[in-house]
Amino acid sequence: MTPRPVTLGDLPIRDDLRGRSPYGAPQIDVPVRLNTNENPYPPSPALVADLAGAVGRDAASLNRYPDRDALALRGDLAAYLGHGLAVDQVWAANGSNEVLQQILQAFGGHGRSALGFEPSYSMHPIITTGVSTRWIPGSREEDFGVDPGKAVAAIEEHRPDIVFLTSPNNPTGTALPLGVIEGLVQAAPGMVVVDEAYFEFARTGTPSALSLLPGNPRLIVTRTMSKAFAMAGTRVGYLAADPAVVEALLLVRLPYHLSTLTQMAARVALAHRAELLGTVDRLRAERDDCVAWLRGRGLTVADSDANFVMFGRFADRRAVWEALLARGVLIREVGPPEWLRVSIGTTGEMAAFREAMTDALAASPVITTPGGSGRDDLEGIL
Repeated sequence: MTPRPVTLGDLPIRDDLRGRSPYGAPQIDVPVRLNTNENPYPPSPALVADLAGAVGRDAASLNRYPDRDALALRGDLAAYLGHGLAVDQVWAANGSNEVLQQILQAFGGHGRSALGFEPSYSMHPIITTGVSTRWIPGSREEDFGVDPGKAVAAIEEHRPDIVFLTSPNNPTGTALPLGVIEGLVQAAPGMVVVDEAYFEFARTGTPSALSLLPGNPRLIVTRTMSKAFAMAGTRVGYLAADPAVVEALLLVRLPYHLSTLTQMAARVALAHRAELLGTVDRLRAERDDCVAWLRGRGLTVADSDANFVMFGRFADRRAVWEALLARGVLIREVGPPEWLRVSIGTTGEMAAFREAMTDALAASPVITTPGGSGRDDLEGIL
């Protein structure tokens, strides 16, 4: 008799993980992929050549462990961020998700809690739960911003050990005013993590929470090289904080967590940052054109400071998503009900998106609200 295959439910996993689904955007091979907020522009031949040369040089030492603390990379990152940051104020890991996990391992855990304002990055509660920390969902306003008074009240009520602020926010694209961030840093009893994964795409002149680091030792600002730097495949995320915060992360990080090749690739990318970040202006222009085009078709669109746009509202968003997929365009079914999110691609990819959307809109009803199609239209959807 053939034994019954073992299922996940048969294993003695933690009770708080039962019934949960793993994170993951659909990975479908289609001509136009606009669902994971990647930078659509690949590395230049010059960058690829420098990367290949660096691999050749470093390959001879791969029998040795990498620099355990990635000091050279952290120095390059500090120089890029500016704000007078030193090496001991910067930390790097395998993508910003590992950075967030290490923060939660150091400052969260059993009996502790983390608060975030939803809708926001879905990995925040997933990683929080993964390290046995209680997740407290706060709420955003109808324009997807954070009301300072309500946010302070939530912090005072729950007294979380960690507060997550995402600016620009994912999936809405909303940026938080610096004054709001500063007020919540002052109100929070524990750590405040400002997730700035999409900061480089914010409008010119938008201040970074990095400017608040002096005098705020419980503030952490996280970034990534996956988006503006077009290095999603390299998997490098980093943070800036007080040196004591970095010391805390050293207690939980795995030894030699960043490979020699990862550190090398990140340093080559930083050396080419003028070229890589040169695509940001193009993507900003495409984003703003996309917002105007969608609003011109009667859709409600959240203002975005990121490299994606969230739009709606649809009586059946899955039907719209499937209609686009049938036309070779993959976007993301994410965020509040009735909404979809499109990553900003190349000019050709965005033309394909508009063509597919034109066909999809002809077959799918749009939920309209009075007063136009900007932020004022969002009343009552959350």
